[in-house]
Amino acid sequence: MTGMTPRRVTLWSALVGMLAGLVTLAIAEAIAAIMVLPSGSPLFGVGSFVIDIVPGWFKTFVIAVFGTGDKIALFVALGILVLVLAVGIGILQYRRSPWGLVALAAVGVVAILAVVTRAESNALSSIPTLVGVVGGAIVLRIGTDRLHRWTAAVASGPERAAVTRRGFLVMFGATTAGAVVVGLGARAMNAGTTAVNTVREALKLPAPTTPMAPVPAGASLGIPGITSLISSNETFYRIDTALQVPVIDADTWKLKVTGMVEREVEISFAELLALPLTEHMVTLMCVSNEVGGNLVGNATWLGYPIRELLRQAGPLAGADMVLSTSIDGFTAGTPLDVLLEEDRQSLLAVGMNGVPLPIEHGFPVRMVVPGLYGYVSATKWVVELTVTTFADDMGYWTPRGWSALGPVKTASRIDVLRTPDVPGGPVAVGGVAWAQHRGIERVEVRIDDGAWHEATLADAVSTDTWRQWVYEWDAPSGNHLVAVRATDANGDTQGETRVPPAPNGSEGYHTVSVTIP
Repeated sequence: MTGMTPRRVTLWSALVGMLAGLVTLAIAEAIAAIMVLPSGSPLFGVGSFVIDIVPGWFKTFVIAVFGTGDKIALFVALGILVLVLAVGIGILQYRRSPWGLVALAAVGVVAILAVVTRAESNALSSIPTLVGVVGGAIVLRIGTDRLHRWTAAVASGPERAAVTRRGFLVMFGATTAGAVVVGLGARAMNAGTTAVNTVREALKLPAPTTPMAPVPAGASLGIPGITSLISSNETFYRIDTALQVPVIDADTWKLKVTGMVEREVEISFAELLALPLTEHMVTLMCVSNEVGGNLVGNATWLGYPIRELLRQAGPLAGADMVLSTSIDGFTAGTPLDVLLEEDRQSLLAVGMNGVPLPIEHGFPVRMVVPGLYGYVSATKWVVELTVTTFADDMGYWTPRGWSALGPVKTASRIDVLRTPDVPGGPVAVGGVAWAQHRGIERVEVRIDDGAWHEATLADAVSTDTWRQWVYEWDAPSGNHLVAVRATDANGDTQGETRVPPAPNGSEGYHTVSVTIP
């Protein structure tokens, strides 16, 4: 085992590079955790930077392929990139020292730039990455030197080679174990998240001054397999640009209303909770949702009407847009007139399904605007509302090829197509349909190329929520194609032609193939 072929030397030098990369990340994560500085993580910083620079069509593709697992896919891709870079740096340092160290330093500079340009970063955000790179460079230098001594000792005889080999392997194994322990410990001891979760769980929300009307008894059809009327907080979809969920201390959170206003307004979380709050059930959906997709959810929200806060600020003549900003730098442009509508419950939400907002869904405060896709309205972790114009400002997604306005389109989905236990029995076709802030008037089902048949609708909670539907079908044996379409309360029926999500939402009938025995 003391012989050293060129292939074995290359393998060990690559492993030294991987170890240096592991040490770099482990130290950086540990320093960020100790400093309670989530913005100091180089992995999250580079990941967020990548999210910002990739074109909109690619993001749409990733969401279409991976759905709510899009961030996991990004982490896997980043992991592969880090692995390739680390392998290359290790081999380069062994063959062309000190160029491996130079390459590591260059990668560190890129990571630091990505970190310090994040919206939530501060003057200290570069420290974890800087210290991590220094630690990784030390490991790279020492490991490569010991590997050189091992390969040189082979010519001196087996005894000398065994001694240097043992020294190298002990250093390599101990450093690897230490880096793994430090890295996992740093992730586990996210003190900021733990503290905020403790505060959130202890928070008691005030009762709404304007409670939601009782949910009609017939709002749920009780059909096995159909999407439930209310989405649980745990299963509610999450699509956003935050690779690392922002952790905000509710005691220090403030929201500012600025821009084209008569007076700027600032409000704290405690002041927000003391205002008369409104409870309202709203269905939200992502503009990236494909026909028949599941990037849509329905919840009961508790919050303060945004229109009331805007009225305090007094929008100036000529303003037509409110640019909402998240603490992580994400922005959304929402039509001002929509937010000011009396009959639209656009909320600064503090509660979701009877509890404080989950951290991943915007704690302590997010926006909920019925009838608009989330990318132009549903800003999480919101910290500023800037009254402005569409001519002067754009939200995050608009320059990336998406429509500036984003009204939700009428849509319907087949959730369940339950065949009978015995031949000849009725087939239950069921699902949900939505046309937020207009309401669903009718849902129809078509079998193959036949006529449209009206489905039975559950009772409506409001025009802002989806409605369950079911159609009982006496199905003949054979292969069939089942399609569904919905008509909103304005009399507009969704179109059949398939349209992709970009630039303003998907369209088309959702169809399901079924074989009846």
